[in-house]
Amino acid sequence: MAQSVLDSMPGASTGTVVVTEPLNFWAGKRVKPRQEKNAESVFEPATGRVLCQMVPCGAEEVDEAIQSAHSAYLKWSKLAGMERARIMLEAARIIREKKEKIAKLEVINNGKSITEALVDIDIAWQCIEYYAGLAGTLAGQHIQLPGGAFAYTRREPLGVCAAIGAFNYPFQIAAWKSAPALACGNAMVFKPSPMTPVTAVILAEIYKEAGVPDGLFCVVQGGAETGSLLCQHPKVAKVTFTGSVPTGKKVMEMSAKGVKQVTLELGGKSPLIIFKDCQLENAVRGALMANFLTQGQVCCNGTRVFVQREILPQFLEEVVKKTKAILVGDPLLDTTRMGALISKPQLDKVLGFISQAKEQGAKVLCGGEPLVLNDPKLKGGYYMSPCVLDNCRDDMTCVKEEIFGPVMSVLPFDTEEEVIQRANNTTFGLASGVFTRDISRAHRMAEKLEAGTCFINNYNISPVEVPFGGYKMSGFGRENGQVTIEYFSQLKTVVVEMGDVEEYF
Repeated sequence: MAQSVLDSMPGASTGTVVVTEPLNFWAGKRVKPRQEKNAESVFEPATGRVLCQMVPCGAEEVDEAIQSAHSAYLKWSKLAGMERARIMLEAARIIREKKEKIAKLEVINNGKSITEALVDIDIAWQCIEYYAGLAGTLAGQHIQLPGGAFAYTRREPLGVCAAIGAFNYPFQIAAWKSAPALACGNAMVFKPSPMTPVTAVILAEIYKEAGVPDGLFCVVQGGAETGSLLCQHPKVAKVTFTGSVPTGKKVMEMSAKGVKQVTLELGGKSPLIIFKDCQLENAVRGALMANFLTQGQVCCNGTRVFVQREILPQFLEEVVKKTKAILVGDPLLDTTRMGALISKPQLDKVLGFISQAKEQGAKVLCGGEPLVLNDPKLKGGYYMSPCVLDNCRDDMTCVKEEIFGPVMSVLPFDTEEEVIQRANNTTFGLASGVFTRDISRAHRMAEKLEAGTCFINNYNISPVEVPFGGYKMSGFGRENGQVTIEYFSQLKTVVVEMGDVEEYF
């Protein structure tokens, strides 16, 4: 059992953990792969060494997991909401108890700083606790009809939901997707990113320990092929996906063949708009939060930073000073503020964007270089210095395309009307941000910005009570908040006649 991995976490340091336990989980236990022939090496981002082997699940294994989930769903869906809530609250309690160990394992698999990972695990248990609180409140409506007849509605679960996660928040996304699904009475089969397969199975073990029926939360490993098997399986009622726009389109297309419900949380190229009347120190902090969390690998990051021309020199001076001071290093150290990118190809891709930006006329004010750290065990890690680009234009690739790395593109603007038009001139619409002390302007901007979230005088704040999701090609459906109950349940109308049927024929 990989609880043994967790048990070794307190003394674990970067470069010391090897995961050998099976990473699949269904029917209440870890499941060894049928065959090892397609095994892929999973790397520890901080060191570049092999952490474990990920073996993709084939059709038989995916079917086995889904059948297991369906059996559990038949039991779980019969429980009262309050009964489900008690088990979910116990799962939240166990996560709280094991938070430091889970966070360490998350860092080793993902590369982000331990400070961030601890917040992620807190958000995970808070999400489960929040939906546990909603589980007992699911109710329908009573409608009185003429002649004593009436109708009522029932909010019912969908069945087995498939979820496909991303590498940037492996444990948190598993909680964000499973908590509302389970609260509504569904089962879930979760496929983590093939780059971060390690912690979702810990969540599966915690749910089991808390008392869910065996199979209620299953984990299958794999890449695109395994994801396709989930989307196309006849017993899957819904697919929820977090990832890129091209993959989201494929998920939607495959799910459409079975007329399955879909939630898509896709990419972004979000605008952060800083007006001259802002509190400058807060705006600089907000810009750092909007660009450099999780090494810039955050879909809602405000990577197009529009700064009103009058304050551009002061803003750039401060933001460069603070960016240069960001400590990049061993992600398991409390002092580290930026760890390693997820993979060597991702690092190369981000550095390629910076080279292209320079060719197109952008000016690198700081960072943008690969880093080789002094610690011998970290020399193979995927590190780079956080980058600020000035002299950017709206038509540059670095301004139009999602980089998914620690790269901030700064653009000047003059008027409110101009910046609204430029901010909305994108196919994405995940998030946006505004820094201003003018309350009327703040709400005008929030209304006009075409994005699923608008942060005012802050950025990248995601309380579990607040819905999160996109406009335009950033997807549809929502995660978190009460509204998500509607995306994991379906409404049945029951019409009751109390008198005689009208004679017509």
